Amino acid sequence: MNERPSPWQTYRRLLGFAKPYRGLLGLAFVAALVEAGGSAAFAKLMEPITNRTFEARDVDNIWVLPALIVLVFLVRGFAGFVTDLAMGRSARSIARDLRVGVLGKYLRMSGLRFDTEPVPSMLIRLGSDSDQVSQAAVDAMKVMIQQALQALFLLGVMLWTSWLVTLSILLLAPPLAWVMNKVARRYRKVSHRIQESSGNLLQAADQALSNQQEVKVYGAQAAETARYRTLADINLNLAMKVETTRGVATAVVQTMGAVGLAVLLLIAGLEAQAGRLTAGAFFTLLLSMAGIIPALRQLTNVQNMLQRGVASAERLFDVLDAPDETDTGTLPLARAQGQLEFRNVTARYPGATRPAIENISFVASPGTVTAIVGRSGSGKSTLVKLIPRFYEAESGQILLDGHGVQDYRLADLRRQIALVGQQVMLFDGSVADNVAYGELAQAGQPALEQAVRGANAMEFVETLPDGLQAQIGAKGGRLSGGQRQRLAIARAMLKDAPILILDEATAALDNESERLVQNALQKLMPDRTTLVIAHRLSTIEHADQVLVLDQGRLVEQGTHAELLARGGLYAHLHGMQFREAE
Repeated sequence: MNERPSPWQTYRRLLGFAKPYRGLLGLAFVAALVEAGGSAAFAKLMEPITNRTFEARDVDNIWVLPALIVLVFLVRGFAGFVTDLAMGRSARSIARDLRVGVLGKYLRMSGLRFDTEPVPSMLIRLGSDSDQVSQAAVDAMKVMIQQALQALFLLGVMLWTSWLVTLSILLLAPPLAWVMNKVARRYRKVSHRIQESSGNLLQAADQALSNQQEVKVYGAQAAETARYRTLADINLNLAMKVETTRGVATAVVQTMGAVGLAVLLLIAGLEAQAGRLTAGAFFTLLLSMAGIIPALRQLTNVQNMLQRGVASAERLFDVLDAPDETDTGTLPLARAQGQLEFRNVTARYPGATRPAIENISFVASPGTVTAIVGRSGSGKSTLVKLIPRFYEAESGQILLDGHGVQDYRLADLRRQIALVGQQVMLFDGSVADNVAYGELAQAGQPALEQAVRGANAMEFVETLPDGLQAQIGAKGGRLSGGQRQRLAIARAMLKDAPILILDEATAALDNESERLVQNALQKLMPDRTTLVIAHRLSTIEHADQVLVLDQGRLVEQGTHAELLARGGLYAHLHGMQFREAE
């Protein structure tokens, strides 16, 4: 078992994402040096100002040093602006790069990942985790660099002014480092749990809001609110642990700062009485110490940001380090004939005791329709998902034109398949964008219009304000179920793939919509190898063969008429639907 990387290893890897922005970060560092130097210069300038004004009473050049202070602050302010701008640009760019990289990685993963991780959890990684990471990679670094440089420069001023006073204060450094180390461990421990809790909160809200009709009909508003409140309370308790840690750490640092200030006053007083410290030097020491204390407090507070970012980075790296879909095939495939064969295929989901499908064998030839029927949970969808290799078979062979599907390059294999499911996948865009989707975007206007017309979709598309360029809303929300289904068929027609998979494509439609969709499918199916998962058995009476699955096994195979005559499971299912129809 691989050991989990240390926070430093994770952070170092995270800094690798900052390499493209080294120029910006270098500029920010130089500007931070100038900014810290400005703070130190201001503190040191207070020594001659105090001595000349209040001890020597030099009025001839009284305006020179104040003017110099104004100049120092102008330079310091401009340097701070450059630091913030350069660091901010770098941080947001890293967040963007991570978002794009993680989304791309998810799209290269196998279907099993989407069975084990809910989409809301993926959205958390793409959203808040990426933001936390950018804070850890750059925003936290900005605070650390700015405050650490300020503390170091001011410490240098103190050593220059009086090394004896400064060294006596530095005795507080070891206990301060011990406190900050304890704070870092505490933040790291809680940060992972906070991110997981946020994912659970988003998932609960997504379920309740997405299913709001069922929630209202079954009177579950109070139950869903109570469940969400329970998760929110857990999140609140974790957040309070972070706030408590931050508060205690800040109080300890401030107390230690007060002790350091008291030590400074005591030693500086003794040095002044001995004639080794002027009033101006004492004021410079006091001002420097007053600048170091808030810098140390900021460095303590940044631990929260840093540790949350490291925890989020670990979650993102878990995705980036996960394996891609297996794609070891080398055979090129321009266009398949469509001869499809299953030989003793068994498939099982991870952790399942019983196979999803077991020992399935059949042949589907070009120009034929193979219907797949069975009770819910019998393995119908699993079977067809093995063809484009969304899942991998545990044993047996799936052959396309005589070669195992794993022998082909994955992209080439999937170019041979068009899929129309019950849940149509549409995006927030135009009709044309959704039909000519992905690699189909290069299709010409005539081919696009022909596909839309062939899918019986042109009759409603022409009524839309902008026709093919009409916006259909997120998930096609401005269209009816039948209209969305016909656009999916138009997409399949435009692809013109040799293998067509229909996964209960008409199960959720009314009679009129089903008639239009069935008519469109009749135009789509000829000369292809078609596999149809059917809920309504009346729609597959003309299939060339029917596969009847039960508990993952192929229990019957034949034509509609043959299976009815056999009087087995298919005849039983058909009889039940016939009685329901009556």
